[in-house]
Amino acid sequence: MSTFSVAPILALETSCDETACAIYDGVRGLLAHSLHSQVKLHAEYGGVVPELASRDHVRRVLPLARAALAEAGLKPTELGGIAYTAGPGLIGALMVGGAAAAGLAEALGLPLIPVHHMEGHLLAPMLEPDPPAFPFVALLVSGGHTLLVDVQGVGRYRLLGESLDDAVGEAFDKTAKLLGLPYPGGPELARLAEGGVPGRFKFPRPMTDRPGLDFSFSGLKTAVLTALPKDADAQTKADLARGFEEAVTETLAIKCARALDETGHRRLVIAGGVGANRRLRARLQELAQRRGLGLYFPRPAFCTDNAAMIAYAGWARRADGRAAHDPLLTRARWPLTELSPPVL
Repeated sequence: MSTFSVAPILALETSCDETACAIYDGVRGLLAHSLHSQVKLHAEYGGVVPELASRDHVRRVLPLARAALAEAGLKPTELGGIAYTAGPGLIGALMVGGAAAAGLAEALGLPLIPVHHMEGHLLAPMLEPDPPAFPFVALLVSGGHTLLVDVQGVGRYRLLGESLDDAVGEAFDKTAKLLGLPYPGGPELARLAEGGVPGRFKFPRPMTDRPGLDFSFSGLKTAVLTALPKDADAQTKADLARGFEEAVTETLAIKCARALDETGHRRLVIAGGVGANRRLRARLQELAQRRGLGLYFPRPAFCTDNAAMIAYAGWARRADGRAAHDPLLTRARWPLTELSPPVL
């Protein structure tokens, strides 16, 4: 089933531990977005428990959809389609959102639009007042992914480099755990690093001494573990966090510069949860100013998982809508490069 609706798109996001809904209109822009975080639910376990995440999505997703409709001042019959995150992510969580979306689409007689979670992140800067034009290089940095992508347009992606082991967000979380920080570890480590002494700990910039655009961050965690004294005081932990963060951000900046050189593009997009990191933003702003580049970030709230980006991606792919009774598409693993441009 193919459609090309100009009516607003309602989107559901349930890929991990955030339940979110949003509505996007191609003329009026983002009309509503609502989100419920499960951080408190998972904090006592030190990480996301998939079964608990799925159960909480069941409780939250439809009330959030009603809240989004109320915020937008829309009736369900005024919608043009239902988008949902189809993958990648936790399969149980994805199926909750997918089933809810399919039910709404069937009841309202609307097309169902499956959205790739990382495409949502990649397109999130399009929600800002000054969106980037194509083509550009995108650095996608999150808990599960570290990707450099040559972006020629929606669905026109060429992978330039990726992490060979830990994603950068995963490396942040694991290092935070070594330092005894609470869940979620990445933001806690960044806060601790603000009080660290620059240069006290100098960690490697992995894979920057060789050609190529791939990453490797697992060794940085080991380097922090090796440097961590058994009786480390608060200042030492802050200094370690600062050294780790500086190593990560400089590595990412070096690889971004190489990707821009390889492609010849003059625009750089940063997206994903780690894209909210202030030191990374500052480091890449230095790179952009030095080279005269266009640099684009989503606002911090749209760096982490949210439905606004899924709503925009769903609107961009509205012509790809399928019938609600078609087999439900959910994929725990889904390479971004398998996507193709929308069928307009």
